[in-house]
Amino acid sequence: MDFNLTLKTIKDFITKVNGVLVPLVSASLLLGIIFGPTTPFVGDVYTNVAVIIKMLGEDGLLALISVIIILAYLKK
Repeated sequence: MDFNLTLKTIKDFITKVNGVLVPLVSASLLLGIIFGPTTPFVGDVYTNVAVIIKMLGEDGLLALISVIIILAYLKK
């Protein structure tokens, strides 16, 4: 019983953190596009996402399958 309560608490916490981080990252990406990658904090997020997208492009099919799996999990 206590273990299930702990897992539910952790899941609720992660859901709340995602609720804060997703808009923050989205705003950072938008500001990075507008002001460029040299902007403090915003530029770091923009650069990191650009690197991730570049890595996804290099591995093609594997990356596409991974993204689909991650999105399916997040949609659930």
